[in-house]
Amino acid sequence: MHIGYNLSAIFGSIPFLLEGLPLTLSLTGIASLLGIIFGLFLALMKISQNKILRGFAAVYIDAVRGTPLLLQIMIIYYGTPIGAAFPAAIIALSINSAAYVAEIFRAGIQSISKGQMEAALSVGMNYSQAMRYIILPQTIRRVIPPTTNEIVALMKDTSLVMVIGLSELVYKAKQIGSATANFFTPLLIAGVLYLIFTIPLTRYAEKLEGRFSKGA
Repeated sequence: MHIGYNLSAIFGSIPFLLEGLPLTLSLTGIASLLGIIFGLFLALMKISQNKILRGFAAVYIDAVRGTPLLLQIMIIYYGTPIGAAFPAAIIALSINSAAYVAEIFRAGIQSISKGQMEAALSVGMNYSQAMRYIILPQTIRRVIPPTTNEIVALMKDTSLVMVIGLSELVYKAKQIGSATANFFTPLLIAGVLYLIFTIPLTRYAEKLEGRFSKGA
């Protein structure tokens, strides 16, 4: 490894490296949104009184969390008729994130006192209304910090889509390394770019967690 070799070429290639940033951010944003939406539905299914819904959610969450994301990406891309890399990556990242978000929402919902659901039912609300107007608003407040951490994890996981040929940050860094015979520096720069986005999100999640734990 030649760390100091051809640094001018490497730093001159930074604009090329930055071309991978929009894809990384797009994958993170779209997959996070879809993962949160699907994850909420999975959480509601898992605490449902319907055994079929509860069983499906449990099997889904266990299967996704129990297998590597890299394997899931490859199965979606190579084992389904989707064909295109970008939608395959979005689907794989979304279904993976949803499994983790579902557990976050489930824990958040079950952390709300059962007395609040009973009180809502006693004043004439049905179960759906009680969840919508009483339980979920409080749950969302509580799950923001861990959900933010999940988004951070998802951003880092987008690097795995390079295996199906998507030119995100790490893929671009690898290309620069191949062209300059120095993989260390471009990968280090890519790492710094990840940190620029992930550290503020992590600190924001910590601040929110501290605020909510004090009941603010």
